[in-house]
Amino acid sequence: MKVALYVCRTDEKWSMILSLDIQVDVVWWLEGVSGRQVHQWLVLSLQLPLSQAAWLVEQFVPVRGMTGWDVEAWQSYLNAKLLEYERDSGEIEARGAVAVAMGASGWGGKGSEAGGWRSSKREDGGGGTGARGRGAAAQAVIVGGMPRAYPAEHWAQLLQCAALLAERMSGRQLLAAEAEALLAAEPAMPPEGWRAAAQLARLHGRLQLTAALQGPATRRRLAWLGRARSAPRCHRCGSEARQRVPCAACGLAACAYCEACLALGRSRACALLLRSAAQGAVPVRGEAPRGTALAPTGGELARWGLSAAQSAAAAAALAFLARPPAGDGPGRFLLWAVTGAGKTEMIFPLLQHTLDHGGKALVATPRRDVVLELAPRLAKAFPDTSLATLYGGSMERWKDAQLTLATTHQLMRFYHGFDLVIIDELDAYPYHNDPMLAHAAAASCKPDGHFVYLSATPPARLQREAALGKLAHAKVPVRFHRHPLPVPKLMRMITVAQCLKRKQLPASIVSSIRSSLERDAQVFVFVTRIAQIEAFVQLMRRTFANIPIEGTSSQDAERASKVIAFRERSIRLLVTTTILERGVTIPRSDVFILDADNGLFDEASLVQMAGRAGRSLDDPAGRVVFAASRRTRSQVKAVSQIRKMNAIARRKGYLHPPVSK
Repeated sequence: MKVALYVCRTDEKWSMILSLDIQVDVVWWLEGVSGRQVHQWLVLSLQLPLSQAAWLVEQFVPVRGMTGWDVEAWQSYLNAKLLEYERDSGEIEARGAVAVAMGASGWGGKGSEAGGWRSSKREDGGGGTGARGRGAAAQAVIVGGMPRAYPAEHWAQLLQCAALLAERMSGRQLLAAEAEALLAAEPAMPPEGWRAAAQLARLHGRLQLTAALQGPATRRRLAWLGRARSAPRCHRCGSEARQRVPCAACGLAACAYCEACLALGRSRACALLLRSAAQGAVPVRGEAPRGTALAPTGGELARWGLSAAQSAAAAAALAFLARPPAGDGPGRFLLWAVTGAGKTEMIFPLLQHTLDHGGKALVATPRRDVVLELAPRLAKAFPDTSLATLYGGSMERWKDAQLTLATTHQLMRFYHGFDLVIIDELDAYPYHNDPMLAHAAAASCKPDGHFVYLSATPPARLQREAALGKLAHAKVPVRFHRHPLPVPKLMRMITVAQCLKRKQLPASIVSSIRSSLERDAQVFVFVTRIAQIEAFVQLMRRTFANIPIEGTSSQDAERASKVIAFRERSIRLLVTTTILERGVTIPRSDVFILDADNGLFDEASLVQMAGRAGRSLDDPAGRVVFAASRRTRSQVKAVSQIRKMNAIARRKGYLHPPVSK
């Protein structure tokens, strides 16, 4: 993509600006629309590759004496910068751009006076107090001929289109093709007119225009990083873009693109990225003294029917939302709730608080099935609020709503769009340990907005921050039925691989599983490897004759139907992997985790799998067994975490009093 590039000096400062339609900029700066006095204005190029123009804008720093530069000085500056870009980026054809940067437009040095630019007004009558001018025409220092201005008869329509585009782009970041799709249903937007509208929205400060990939780092920056060269980073997802291919769009023999977010469209060095300008978060309700919090009103909690533990945590989160962030960037709050505590119900007051104050809220979760499960619950809880549900293949991709429910991958299309961002299951795949998704989540929140993290097993880093008082948080240590969490029992057992080799299960595990079946429990059996499931199911069927037994995994096309059958008790024992460690509630269930010492089962996984037991009111105790050939740190820490939550719940009086015998 080729764009225009120019420099402009007003009373405030020098600026370098790229343009999608230079005719719009002529009207803005030279016909008084901007409302600022223009002292110098010079088009450097009409046909510069976007990647180079965006990099030049990013790197532009006014220097002493720039006001006195003539055309030759600007040409030398531009040539030097483009050669620097070529050297640092590795773009093969960057040098070719240098040859045309100043000369192709026909407005170069011709007509300029020696030693400087000559001053003049528009020669085509563009100044004055016309329909789009504000006051006298701007006095500009120009060079040679002038580009034509945007047609006056279409200016009013362009203003409407720019306002419409800025409104539809609010809180979003989209590639050019996506922006076209967003505007396709807008009859007021001409198919080819959106570029001029985007340029005017940018001049109004409502839109940012840049290349999809960040330009190469300067030598000084590379020296500070200790690198010889750095790959460009994707503005959309934050990943390094190391792949290069010949590009028909820009003509480069090696145009960089980002592989990490390829599923959302190709983010190339030459691709245009449109971003909404940053907007402030909605005002908070009053001011709280530093170090204190505003108490939530009773009405914000009463309507939701929360338990004492849920209410205490929701009240702490509401107090957090009611004060501005303490440092740079959005505030952060961790809602640490045990499995089965009812996290979804606890976020309802937080969403209501944000919506009541005119803000926009986002609930993001790593998995599509959770989005589909939560959508009807949110729609029922907020019937008068517009709701957009976003996932791969969603028909609501461009819907503008007060409340958005999305998979974390969809957040890459948002930029400073939400006052409240709630990340559910931040410790779950694929969000956990994925810098790309963390980058997308951070970019989606307004700079002075708020993050709320939901988790039963927060990452170790967040646990440390909470323990040190660096992260505001609340713990919900008890389930809705107010019974303690089942504490896992550690059992010594040979590996699953050895069981399969011997074609026999140890007597201890057989006895324990039989006890669960005899008490009429549904039995989860977790193993580490998908490849072991089929053979282990056969071994279990031989061991427990006449018991309906099945296996499932992430590769099983019938997984959903088997889970339903398991919930309906037509399957009594289900062999599975961590794919069912969360998001599945089976009444009256026991859990057996085999090879619990395997490195694939970390503390978080063990706690989540253990959390499948004891979730129902009619069977709150449940049974959990960690079966392994050795005791590991992960097993010990998982048991310790569960015991600590029970102790907190007991100390705070959240548990049912013990029944006297």
